[in-house]
Amino acid sequence: MTDLRIQKFAQILVDHSTAVKPGDKVAITASTAAETAVKALYELVLERGGYPHTLIDFAGENESFYAHASDEQIDFVPLFHKMAFEEFDVLIKLRSEVNTRALTNVNAARVARRGKAMSSLTRAQMERGAAGSLRWMSTLFPTPAYAMEADMGVAEYEDFFFRACHADEDTPDPVAYWQGVKDEQQRIVDWINGHNQVTLKGPNVDLSLSMRGRTFINCFGDKNLPDGEIFTGPVEESAQGWVRYTYPAVYQGRVVEGIELNFEAGQVVKAIALKNEDLLLAMINSDAGARYIGEFAIGTNFGITRFTRNILLDEKIGGSFHMALGAGYPETGSKNKSAIHWDMICDLRQDSEIRVDGELFYSNGKFVI
Repeated sequence: MTDLRIQKFAQILVDHSTAVKPGDKVAITASTAAETAVKALYELVLERGGYPHTLIDFAGENESFYAHASDEQIDFVPLFHKMAFEEFDVLIKLRSEVNTRALTNVNAARVARRGKAMSSLTRAQMERGAAGSLRWMSTLFPTPAYAMEADMGVAEYEDFFFRACHADEDTPDPVAYWQGVKDEQQRIVDWINGHNQVTLKGPNVDLSLSMRGRTFINCFGDKNLPDGEIFTGPVEESAQGWVRYTYPAVYQGRVVEGIELNFEAGQVVKAIALKNEDLLLAMINSDAGARYIGEFAIGTNFGITRFTRNILLDEKIGGSFHMALGAGYPETGSKNKSAIHWDMICDLRQDSEIRVDGELFYSNGKFVI
């Protein structure tokens, strides 16, 4: 018998996030560790009249790839994934790693090269998503590996994750819950859109950026789950100042700690890290767009009560902001293009504020408008 939480989880993804309808070609990407969730999604897509296609990784597939792939194979984009990203109506990405540290000792240049090759898929996802021809969702399935990263037991992590998604037993109608989030955050988005200058000040940040002509997006379980954020793509040349990220940043299983970035005219001019600085420098040198901000966002999910070393959850932490170096989302107005999109998180819950065109907008982790 399927866990009721998994059934609710699938209901959010199929009926709320991607609104699967008859005739939709639906791709589901996952690993074998997420079999129960893939089965629930597969059956529900069929019930809604869609055509489900599963793209499944085996345990240790990435390790095998980097151990044996030639440069030509690293540059090759898998054909079935290419078709799904470029032609399908719906894409549900269910991250379900069994070893989050599998690539720790892989050469950073090979990881960066692979990221550059696969960036065509990310670009297709972003561009088609902005145009409305692809309804995509990126989420995860709670595995023992994610529980270990979060310093939790497996059952404890499962409870934590499904509560953060509001797919738990205490949420009678998960779709209605996320609709309520949409309505409340839309009030905030409506207020901030049309403004220009954003300034952030606190013990870990002194930064200004422009959002003139850009659009803040309301995130309410339509693209990520768990969700809870508002975000935009700042004017590319506008960031000025510095930020010291209070949480580690993770890129393909490698943890980079103590990141501090200095910006001038929108570009990272100085980057340091206390751990794995080589990876940080390799990533920001991937291409010209990797040193610019593609996304600025504020997390609003206070159900995510602790850092888990998983960006999907951690970037939504209520009382934090995050910025992504690299590719921006076209629907925000961002023009930045890059092979990377790397989110980094900073806490704002103590002695911190955000002002918009000089008016106090956010103070110590709370909206004040």
